[in-house]
Amino acid sequence: MHIQNNVQLQPFNTLNLGSVASHYIKIETEHMLLEALSYAEQQQLNVLILSGGSNMLLPEHIHALVIHMDIQGIETLNEDAQTKTLAVGAGQVWHDFVLWTTEQHLYGLQNLALIPGLVGASPVQNIGAYGVEVGEFIQAVRVYDRVTQQFTEILASDCQFAYRHSIFKDQPERYVITQVIFQLLKHANLKLSYGDLKQAVGEDLSAENLQNQVIQIRQSKLPDPKEYPNAGSFFKNPVISAQSFDQINTKFPQLPHYPQANGQIKIAAGWLIDQAGWKGKRLGMVGMFAKQALVLVNYEDATLLDVQATYRAVQQDVLNKFNIRLEPEPVLFNAVGLIQSHVE
Repeated sequence: MHIQNNVQLQPFNTLNLGSVASHYIKIETEHMLLEALSYAEQQQLNVLILSGGSNMLLPEHIHALVIHMDIQGIETLNEDAQTKTLAVGAGQVWHDFVLWTTEQHLYGLQNLALIPGLVGASPVQNIGAYGVEVGEFIQAVRVYDRVTQQFTEILASDCQFAYRHSIFKDQPERYVITQVIFQLLKHANLKLSYGDLKQAVGEDLSAENLQNQVIQIRQSKLPDPKEYPNAGSFFKNPVISAQSFDQINTKFPQLPHYPQANGQIKIAAGWLIDQAGWKGKRLGMVGMFAKQALVLVNYEDATLLDVQATYRAVQQDVLNKFNIRLEPEPVLFNAVGLIQSHVE
């Protein structure tokens, strides 16, 4: 086991925030994970799990052990006429895995193409796009439970998947995800509930075309993190009661909205931000992207404080205009590697 000291994490987070970790190790096996956790306990260090770095906000200095997950591998566990079950290492690149499933004629994840990050992070946020959430195709998640101190598999039914939510988000210090077990379809069942995607797909109702259109739409709207450092969609789409929606919709009838199964209404955060005047607007080194108001961009060499100043200003303007408080998606860490609330 090789623990590195004073490691710069800027290359490992897509917002390109400079952040020096006092202790760092890359994990390639479950055995290495056990050794690293034991080391952290001996040294009385908190543990920060780093995946693809696409959904995190880091301070300039972190006194903790940063465990960078890099467990690879795709293994077939089971197969029948309708489905194929795969165990996928937490360190696999998500988009590469989606492309691979399509090449293998396995279906379900095509709507989730080009989402940044690694496979191991996908259940945490229950990543979703264009009417599909990853939890629909997860059979179980293999984790190391730091409370019981053993490896176990948590069935999807026990993961508490909801919109941008899971048990792993509720208990971030407890579980370390090492594998995700997917049950994918052998016959395509395209999800085309979003109008712009349905229009783009047109008459070619193949999974390959669906995937290509998703990629093209995302590329047309979302900046490449290598060119414009960002964390993808920065705010969650608010889900509000039908009564609250009716009140807002009376004043803003053009508000994009999506009825939910529970009777609530999901509304478009990007539209709210645009209407509040933040699309393409900057506050110093940080701003909301001109092509997609939902994406916060680090245009220069911003710090966490710069990012916070901007997203809090956006929150306040949206709150003032619509009486809705936007909730950031990225996870905020403090100087000792623990997750903290975005609320001041």
